[in-house]
Amino acid sequence: MPAAATVFDLPARLAAKTDDALIGADEAHLSAVAAALDAQVADLVDRLGALRRAPGGTGRAAMDRDLEIHRLTADLRVLRRFGLDVCLGRMITDDPAAGPLYVGRIGVTDPDGERLLIDWRTPAAEPFFAATPADPQGLVARRRYRWSAGRIVDYWDEVFTPEAADGPYALDDDSAFLRGLADSRSPQMRDVLATIAADQDAIIRADSHGALVVDGGPGTGKTVVALHRAAYLLYADPRLSGRRGGVLVVGPHRPYLAYVADVLPSLGEDGVQTCTLADLVPEGATALAESDPVVARLKAGARMVEAIEPAVRLYEDPPRQRVVVDTDWGEVSIGRSDWAEAFAAVDPGTPHNLAHDQIWDALAVGALDRLDPGRGRWPRADPDDAFADPDDDSDDDPGEDLDDLDDELPTVAELGRVLRADGELAELLRRSWTLVDPADLVGDLWSVPAYLRRCAPWLSDDEVARLQRPEPQAWTAADLPLLDAARQRLGDRDAALQRRRRQALADAERERMYEVVDDLVRTDDTGLMIMLRQEIFADALVDEASLPGLAPDRLAGPFAHVVVDEAQELTDAEWQVLLRRCPSRSFTVVGDRAQARAGFLETWAERLGRVGFGALRQAELTLNYRTPAEIMEAATPVITAVFPEANVPRSVRRSGRGVLRDMLDRLPALVGEWLAGHAEGTVCVITDPGRRPAVEQAVAQAVAGLRTGTADRDDEANARVRVLPPEQVKGLEFDLVVLVDEPAPADGVPVPVITAAVDRYVAMTRATRELVVLSPAG
Repeated sequence: MPAAATVFDLPARLAAKTDDALIGADEAHLSAVAAALDAQVADLVDRLGALRRAPGGTGRAAMDRDLEIHRLTADLRVLRRFGLDVCLGRMITDDPAAGPLYVGRIGVTDPDGERLLIDWRTPAAEPFFAATPADPQGLVARRRYRWSAGRIVDYWDEVFTPEAADGPYALDDDSAFLRGLADSRSPQMRDVLATIAADQDAIIRADSHGALVVDGGPGTGKTVVALHRAAYLLYADPRLSGRRGGVLVVGPHRPYLAYVADVLPSLGEDGVQTCTLADLVPEGATALAESDPVVARLKAGARMVEAIEPAVRLYEDPPRQRVVVDTDWGEVSIGRSDWAEAFAAVDPGTPHNLAHDQIWDALAVGALDRLDPGRGRWPRADPDDAFADPDDDSDDDPGEDLDDLDDELPTVAELGRVLRADGELAELLRRSWTLVDPADLVGDLWSVPAYLRRCAPWLSDDEVARLQRPEPQAWTAADLPLLDAARQRLGDRDAALQRRRRQALADAERERMYEVVDDLVRTDDTGLMIMLRQEIFADALVDEASLPGLAPDRLAGPFAHVVVDEAQELTDAEWQVLLRRCPSRSFTVVGDRAQARAGFLETWAERLGRVGFGALRQAELTLNYRTPAEIMEAATPVITAVFPEANVPRSVRRSGRGVLRDMLDRLPALVGEWLAGHAEGTVCVITDPGRRPAVEQAVAQAVAGLRTGTADRDDEANARVRVLPPEQVKGLEFDLVVLVDEPAPADGVPVPVITAAVDRYVAMTRATRELVVLSPAG
């Protein structure tokens, strides 16, 4: 039997779809694709091997080699991950001579150059996702495959013309698309590329200029759009790829990142940086939620970040005393005006902690001008003398030139090294332009009222007092934007110290090379070696790349494009954190105003315009592909009661099950029975912090009752059940959601009405199959 005959593995109930008239052409084409994929894998392996064996090179060549290795590795990973199921489906166009066009995750050609699969991101593939009966985009028919274990287990045909309905197509309501939506969930987001809908595809393919806001209710595929848009833009927009900045994807919480971790690599993009907002700030790893709502509100505004600049300026006070330094070229006097001029010479974008080098250079330039006001900026030696013809009779003794060189004034670098070596000057600079740790600066705002009052004069005395706390560096999430602003403005103090150490090592190595050059000059009898006295040549002999340094911060930016999911939760101050990392303001902003826990009564244009965005484009997603209609009917009144203008999406399917209600003491039995009756699928018990410990204990009891004695199966059962608070389920989906009703908040702090409604709405709409609401007894 030909290899392609085994590609289709349709169940008995779909026997009618196995007719050779329906699948014969696919079998033949996919057989050719399989052969081409084998050849492509072998070719990629050979090319990668050759690249890795080749010399690494230096500079641009080394970077180009690394990028090519990265690209080929990503392609190879996709092929080895998917195999033949890299093919998504096919299109039949209205051009009879064109033949079927097959769409894949990547493009594939045979050895003769014939195109077998077109990459899903190319313009030619767009109709596969975007065609609708109202706008066929040149298609007669479209087929999508549903794969399992490398075999096609179902397929779904759509026709776009009346004539095509009589053709060799399998037309039914029980489509691969709808069945795919009802599939059991897994702990990670499943592959959805083959089922991207037209409304989603239009957003994915929008250009990257400016900010695009994607507003959509639960289950509309916002996360799908966000991640596939990142992959598409990296492929289609040359401004974002390679060394041009790349893409950053920001999610709402760690469970979200774990859930979507496999999506971008499955699309061949494993170089995208993904993180939460807290990951962007080192202190975010241990920061707690802000318990005081007044403090949270004060820190949430963008204006609070403005306090960082005057706070830093207090550490940039020019010295007032005069210092006289003896040098080999004469006395150098450094006074208050010299310090003020040097401080003012620092480039505006230079972080505070990295400005010392510029200050020393400015001091040296001023001092050198005073040593010889009429000289301008002389080089260390006359270039004409350095490159003089040794046979020129006008200068028979090169040693005389060497003596003349020693009488010249120093270069800026030479005089700068002498000034740096003066202990009194160095101490003055250390005390007047102090290296500051970002955490210390922000912590002082919360522990020194006078300091905060001076840096944030708009605060009232009561607000200043409210912001003070006994442990100034007991960080909360509300502190993170200020810490980030401080770090951006100051620069990392450790990096500054490391830079100084590097500079000292480089200076020592440079002095050693000067000595070597001087020895060569003294022993040279032609005069040609004098050119080595030129500073540019001596500096070139110092390999600063070999000196120790700090690992780069991959989340520091700047990025060419930023994708923000669940963006409705960000405060004005948190938006500043992201804007600092994307100066171009090229953003994809994905969210749902109705799911904002703190409320979102503005429009997107009003909110984002206030924080610094310019003109916005906005798109809406209105179809709910995840949540059955029965659950949405129960969830809709929950949110419209507090937010009447909520963008509540319309569900595309019904499950035939209503919302079940039960008592909390039934939780262990309910979870245990569901797991025992379902070999696949995931469960999430959603509860507020006050009840979480008791709920986790009940769930553990349910899972323990299923112990099989097989470690793998026990671990699998544990992985299929989660217990999470409402704020950590956004962006996630589960087959069964168990919602513990009547929340018992932690520490007795009442939950605001809008927050409680949003949490309940979000929790209910995570379910793809069943929703159970449990009420406490009594």
